[in-house]
Amino acid sequence: MNASKRKYLPQWLVHTFLWCAVFGLIVYPFFLESRSIPFNIVVKWVMAVAIFYFNYYYLVPNFLLRDKMKTYIGISIVLLFAVSYGLHNIFPPEMPKNLAPFVERMKEHREARGPFRFSLMPVVSFAVPYIFAIMLRVYTELQRNENLRKTVEKEKVQSELQFLKTQLNPHFLFNSLNTIYSLSVKKSPHTSEAIINLSELMRYMIYEADKDLVPLDKEIEYIKSYVALQRLRLADSENVFLKISGDDSNKIIPSLLFISFIENAFKYGTDYQGKTMVKINLLVQEKSIQLYVINKIGKQRVKSENSGVGLQNVKNRLNFLYPNSHFLEIEDDGENYEVNLILNL
Repeated sequence: MNASKRKYLPQWLVHTFLWCAVFGLIVYPFFLESRSIPFNIVVKWVMAVAIFYFNYYYLVPNFLLRDKMKTYIGISIVLLFAVSYGLHNIFPPEMPKNLAPFVERMKEHREARGPFRFSLMPVVSFAVPYIFAIMLRVYTELQRNENLRKTVEKEKVQSELQFLKTQLNPHFLFNSLNTIYSLSVKKSPHTSEAIINLSELMRYMIYEADKDLVPLDKEIEYIKSYVALQRLRLADSENVFLKISGDDSNKIIPSLLFISFIENAFKYGTDYQGKTMVKINLLVQEKSIQLYVINKIGKQRVKSENSGVGLQNVKNRLNFLYPNSHFLEIEDDGENYEVNLILNL
């Protein structure tokens, strides 16, 4: 289940496009008036680009993102004031003549402020790309960390699912060997048939169930073989029913998802007289699969430390594979044990 990888434009291409767009907006009035671009505009623009990338690739990752806030603020203030006022004195600002009324109002405003006038406009012109570099770099780092977190989480889920499978397979094998052992003790003529049946089941588990997803029809054949194996060991299988309905073609599910509930039903569905009551109903619909299992609870049911390993594993797998997309209800009234599982495909 590999998720499709998103394709993004390279950062340098995005930056170049933005820089060209903003540069075009700034120089357009000059070009419209004289068909030329003032040299001081080009110099200041190049310096703004240099400050942007110096902040983006060096200052932010080496100071701001490493909790050196005071050092970063000090360097930023010195850098912005030195560059902005240095260039402001070397290359006095020029304005297009068609903006003359605006320029005159700015001069009148400055003169009205008296001899101690101090303008922050040179700093602001360089502070804008500087702050934009901070925002862009922090956002990029957040995205990178989020992608890394998702990758680690996905790998963790896959490793946990694989671990659950390795627990489930021996659990099934132990139960099946117990079945064959009981047949051999009784010297049943069906012992050889049971061994062949088990070999088919193990072949499926080795070559098919190791995959993340398997065709539903193969999983159903596996369930049929398992039920047939259980019928061989039972002294009375008259009340063992398996009903499968619906179209199972062109559907895939995670492997070994249903078998634990069925195993549990056969393990505890036999009473002290050897009578078994297990009913399994698997309904396949277009967008869902429903498994309903009910069994009589044996009077001498023995609870062991490992008796719930299979069920707990499948619950964990359901939570991993179908979060908020499945319904599981288990009822135990002391006489009957019922499992109702619905998967939303």
